[in-house]
Formats: sequence, structure tokens, C-alpha cells
Amino acid sequence: MSMSRQHQGRRHARRRALQGLYQWHMNAVPASDIYTQFVETQDMRNTDMEYFKQLLVGVIAGVEAWDQFISSYGHIPLVQMDPVERNILRIAFYELRECLDIPYRVTINEAVELAKVFGAEDGHKYINAVLDKACKTLRSEEQGRP
Repeated sequence: MSMSRQHQGRRHARRRALQGLYQWHMNAVPASDIYTQFVETQDMRNTDMEYFKQLLVGVIAGVEAWDQFISSYGHIPLVQMDPVERNILRIAFYELRECLDIPYRVTINEAVELAKVFGAEDGHKYINAVLDKACKTLRSEEQGRP
């Protein structure tokens, strides 16, 4: 199954955004500086640049809200959560709330795939469980629930 160019570009954008958010988490660098650094130093050829910037800026700007969602739907305290998995969940909650054109199943799948590549050994299972639980509420209309 070949992936559409848009889907592939967004997948690369999510991966780069995760890397940028990890950098932000470690060094508290402004989103604009991270964006500029990535444009200047990373291979961004297959990346949807607009989406990369949207994720990076949107997740950092709303980090308190995304962390509240993580706390509401997860059972691991934020301070104990692996920073990579926390940032994967932040990206996913951003997409679930702000990118309604992306089906929730795509958001969950992309988050799980990121966790398989970058997260702890069984982190993808936790990511899947948290997002599955959240979608029952946050995207109930998409799932056909009242």
C-alpha cells in the first residue's frame, strides 16, 4: 500500500515535531528557534513544512491544555512519564482537538508508530490505550456515539 504524498509529508512532520519538542523539553528553546534550526540543519525534503510548524508551535503554545488531557486520560503521572511518550501524546491531543480533518484512527496509528520507533519498549501500548480512551469522548461523533 503506497502512502499518499500528503500522508507521508505529515508523517515526517510529526517525526520532526517530536524531535523538536524533545529539544524544547530539554532546553526550553522557543519554537521559532527550533523551527529555524531544523530548516537550516535537518533534511526536511519529504516533510510537510507547514504542518511541522503548526505542530511545533501549536503543541508548545497549548502545552498546559495537552498535559491536562494526558492527565485526564492516562494513569501515569506526567512527572513519571517518559518525555518522548509525553510529547507523542501532546502531538496526538493537539491533532484530536485542532486538526479535525485528520481521522482519529490516523492520529492514533501515527502516535503508536512514533512510540514504536522512539518510545520505550512497550510505550506504544500505553499511547494506544490513552488515545483510545480519549477518542471515546473527544471524537465520539466520529465513532458514531451520541
